[in-house]
Amino acid sequence: MKKIFVLTLIIASAYAVAQSNPAGNDSLSPAERSIGEARRAIEKKPTQYSGYNLLAMALARRARETSDVSFYTQAEDALQKSLALAPGNLDGEKIHVWLLLGRHEFAAALDSARVLNKRVPDDVLIYGFLTDANAELGNYKDAEMAAQWMLDLRPGNLPGVTRAAYLRELFGDVDGALELMDMAYQSTPPTETEDRAWILSQMAHLRIVSGKTNEAEKLLQQALALFPGYHYALGNLAKVRVQQKRYDQAVDLLQRRFNAAPHAENLYDLAEALELAGRPDDARKAFAEFETKSLLESVRADNSNRELIFYYADHVHQPLKALDVAKQEYTRRHDVYTLDAYAWSLHLNSQDMEARQHIEAALAVGVHDARMLSHAGEIALKLGDRSAAQCYLQDSAALNGPGSEQARLTLAALMPRSQK
Repeated sequence: MKKIFVLTLIIASAYAVAQSNPAGNDSLSPAERSIGEARRAIEKKPTQYSGYNLLAMALARRARETSDVSFYTQAEDALQKSLALAPGNLDGEKIHVWLLLGRHEFAAALDSARVLNKRVPDDVLIYGFLTDANAELGNYKDAEMAAQWMLDLRPGNLPGVTRAAYLRELFGDVDGALELMDMAYQSTPPTETEDRAWILSQMAHLRIVSGKTNEAEKLLQQALALFPGYHYALGNLAKVRVQQKRYDQAVDLLQRRFNAAPHAENLYDLAEALELAGRPDDARKAFAEFETKSLLESVRADNSNRELIFYYADHVHQPLKALDVAKQEYTRRHDVYTLDAYAWSLHLNSQDMEARQHIEAALAVGVHDARMLSHAGEIALKLGDRSAAQCYLQDSAALNGPGSEQARLTLAALMPRSQK
């Protein structure tokens, strides 16, 4: 399950009944408590569709808490019972869009959200769906318009604020994104521990991309104290350890995450950390297992194709395979990260003019991503544009993130002998 800009699950309160916390339930997560409440509601009134909607929402929340996609299947089963009892009920149709987003079926989610938007043009959450789907597909102007509608209809609403934060990051305003995420955190009830841990993890991510690893670490420790073993926090804390060159600790964190959520993309991150930790045999084994898992899901919407592209491009040096996968993913979506992967695979296949078009389209959105900027520098350099290459590489090196080290090496090689 990828990091997906989908609903901040605070919106579950729009559907949820008031939650009680019976004795003995203190150890349950918010989603687990919601699941119990929903099942009790169904037991009391099995012919009412609302209980099944509550259960579907709670199961989808549990999917995010655990990164276990099987909960989406269970949620879909509950939703079908709701729609069988009350065909076309609005809450059920909204949950259907949410599940499409959770399964990364972004084009289908966008189509369904547009239908609902025509049906209920003043529903804040439907504009949230439009924001999510458009952002993941790379339709950033449409995503921005939908997010603005959310805030215009209900100023300060939490789902709108977190979406605005995500878009601000993509548009290059990392400080503004952090300010909005902090606003969301301060407004989130203390009982919503997973929501708070998620927001803290996103705030830490913003600190990481700014090179402020000490501040990021403090935020992530808070997140893990709120929600022990939280997969998003473990992954970001591993990034902190990599920047600190504490590679063995990064491996331990990523191994914990993979044990809890054995997805292909999590295994890829673990393999890269093993390589950095000087464990080439373990890294090769992990990469080989990753390739097998990734190929099996490559044709699905929820895939690890971007990681597979970079595996072929940067680790086993099979550029034709990288380009084949990139072309496949490019047919699905044109978000900045897919454009980057596609551009890099084109570059490695000596198609640098086209590569430059795609990498510049990605950077034109405003995103500050060290690896993307490093790629842009290498592509410009291959095309003989030394000035542009230096600018891109300097920007990458200044961010101190993945790709920065390679940017520094390339910059050093470009320096005249007299300056070395």
